[in-house]
Parts: sequence; C-alpha cells; structure tokens
Amino acid sequence: MFDLPSVNVKNKVSAQEWQTRVELAACYRLFVIHGWDDLIHTHVSARIPGTEHLLINAFGLSFDEITASNLVKIDINGNIVDPDTPFKINPAGFTIHSAVHIARHEDQCALHVHTNETIAVASVKEGLLPLSQYSMFALASMSYHDYEGLAVNEDEIKRLQDDLGSCNFMLLRNHGALTMGLTIGDAFMHMYDLIRACQVQIQVKSMNMEPILVDQTIIDGIKAQANIVHSGLTGGQKAWPAMMRKVKRTYPDFDQ
Repeated sequence: MFDLPSVNVKNKVSAQEWQTRVELAACYRLFVIHGWDDLIHTHVSARIPGTEHLLINAFGLSFDEITASNLVKIDINGNIVDPDTPFKINPAGFTIHSAVHIARHEDQCALHVHTNETIAVASVKEGLLPLSQYSMFALASMSYHDYEGLAVNEDEIKRLQDDLGSCNFMLLRNHGALTMGLTIGDAFMHMYDLIRACQVQIQVKSMNMEPILVDQTIIDGIKAQANIVHSGLTGGQKAWPAMMRKVKRTYPDFDQ
C-alpha cells in the first residue's frame, strides 16, 4: 500500500531526455531543501528538448520521492505518452503548465509554488515592491494573474497566457507564483529571486518604518542587466551545477 513502484528508464530514453529527467528531479529535491514544497501539490514541468513532450511529477509522490526515472512523460494536453509507466499525473494541476508551455514554446521549464511569502505578496493590491535587489530582478519581468478559483477551467488558459506575455515572473493573486526559464536552472534561479524578494518585503513591512523604494529609472536600467545576470553563463548555467551537486550530497538517489 505504501511502497512505490520501482522503475528505471535510463537505458530506455535518449541521452537528452535522461539529462532533462536528472535536472528536473534535482529541481524537485531543491524544493524540499528550500521548503518550497506543498505536500504533493504544485509542479515543476520541463520540455524534453527537440520534442513536443513534457516531464512532470507523478501525482501522489512527495517531492523527496521524485527521481529521474519516476517522472511522467506527457504531451501538451496532459496525456501520458509512456503506456508502461505505473504512475499518473494530476490533470487539474496541469492546467497552468499546459497554458504556459503552449504560449512559451521557447522556454523549457515552468515552476509553480504555493509558498507563504509569494501568496502573501500576491494577495495585496500593491504586489511586489522595489525594496531589494532581489525584487529588481523580478520587477524587470513581472506579471500578475487574478484569482479565478481552482485552476481547472480551460477557458482560463487564454487569460493566463495573455497575462504572462513575455514575462519570466508571475504572481498568481491569492494563489502563489510562477516562473519560466529557457533552462531548468534559469527557471529555478528566477523562483529563488522572487521568493527572496517576497520574504524581504514582508520583513520590511513588519518593521513599521518608512521603506526606501528604488527609483523607477533604476528598475528600468536593471531590466537590461537582468537578462545578462540571471540567464546563460552568468545565471542558471553557473549556479545550477552547484545546486545539482548540493542535491547529490543530500539525496544520492535522485538521479536513479
């Protein structure tokens, strides 16, 4: 009843798919390390390069149980591609991911969280404020999507896509946060920045002292800098290998 099926697909998939599986499993374990997981809820999804298939977590597994092999391969509509997998996905939870992967074909990865900090900041009218350097990176590419109840209605997809646009950061009002990335590492770094920005904002507000807001001209300048600092060789590609080594030290089984 409580045992997980044992699967190993390393020798059944392409090298590119296996690398994506390993990195995505590492991202799920990093959620646990950072305290971003929410029981069995929320998702990280990644497109397998060169294909129209996505990888996502098996529904019912805690994030520290996710491995490269037990990730589920699906199409853009959430249909399971591998008929031999013993796992299922949560179709309702895939609505947000299907919407953004359809709209942002060039992006490999989408992260969605329900952390207290992102929900709190997403639940006030002013949203994210320019209070810290972390917020600068997020504000350089920020969007918002109003709460419409549980994200299970197909007619919400178009509104999600329109609200996201070309942004890499989204606060889902009264719900949580979403980040996008050209790579899994980039999407992770974006979420790291957004959560830290929300944490700092809550702490500053709790001091009951007048905050110093960064001037809009500086924010506009950082928009040009952010693409350099937090993507490519100076962003996800540099920090990400270190994060994967951290996962390997903490969870030696994630890449099985």
